Amino acid sequence: MTTFTPSVASAGIVRERPRAAVRAYFLSDRTRSAQTCLGLIWLLDGGLQFQSFMYSKGFIQMLTGLTVGQPAWVGDSVRWGAQTAAGNLTLFNSMFAITQVVIGLGILYKPTVRSALALSLVWAFFVWWFGEAFGMMFMTMAMPLTGAPGAVSIYGLIALIVWPSDRPGGILGARGARISWCVLWVLMAYLWLEQPSSSANGITNAINAAPSGMSWLSTVQNWAANAATGDGLAIALVMAGTSLAIGIGIAARWRARELLRLAIIVSLSFWVLGEGFGGIFQGGATDPNSGLPLVLLAYVMFGLVSRPPPKSAAESD
Repeated sequence: MTTFTPSVASAGIVRERPRAAVRAYFLSDRTRSAQTCLGLIWLLDGGLQFQSFMYSKGFIQMLTGLTVGQPAWVGDSVRWGAQTAAGNLTLFNSMFAITQVVIGLGILYKPTVRSALALSLVWAFFVWWFGEAFGMMFMTMAMPLTGAPGAVSIYGLIALIVWPSDRPGGILGARGARISWCVLWVLMAYLWLEQPSSSANGITNAINAAPSGMSWLSTVQNWAANAATGDGLAIALVMAGTSLAIGIGIAARWRARELLRLAIIVSLSFWVLGEGFGGIFQGGATDPNSGLPLVLLAYVMFGLVSRPPPKSAAESD
């Protein structure tokens, strides 16, 4: 009787096959990789929503705090949403968390990715309105450094671009994605010139107020805040110019890959200095803030900036 003994090579192949299957399912191309990352971010948001803080009055106070200085229609609607949730916070917050988990799992599971992305668009708008007060865009407090125009608005843009489609750029198409990117970064350039960012110590104050939760992060933030003291206007002008270049350059496909790399560096600096990783390590965070999704958006855009070959059917220019 012959006994089969697997060789080291065959054992390695057996181990490699599950890894290859996972890569093929979740990371088969740039679009699928971005869908996977977006799904994981939604799962993170859902997990954060299950924190005990979200079931306390602190969560309601955080929401009502967004209404100060807002136009009446924004303030009244956000206040109404917070008071409605407060009526049965256990039920409503559990629904909020479960919805985000369902979105995340739905995006990760290929057969439901379209339905999950569609739900994410609706939910992102709901959260942008009632949970972020439109990223504070309707009052003089919106700063790109601290997360404006709002994390979930970027989730929605990513969802439109990674929507399963035969053409690059999903629902928007490659050109529409580049234009949307341009609008986003030109808007951030404008916000850099607003009073909160351009005042002498506006950036210093924003970094000092950023969440931390880790000693090394506090050290880095303190160093950056001290370095920016009194130079808020100069820094804001530089950042406004940089944001304009990133936005317009990508739309025009001028040095696009270099500008996307710069956008990633800028977004990571936002995420660390002004957002403190969204406050995840400090507690009470509902999402990782805008820095991380901006990086993911830049990753998606890398596939949409190369010029098509002559007579390309993918997209006419």
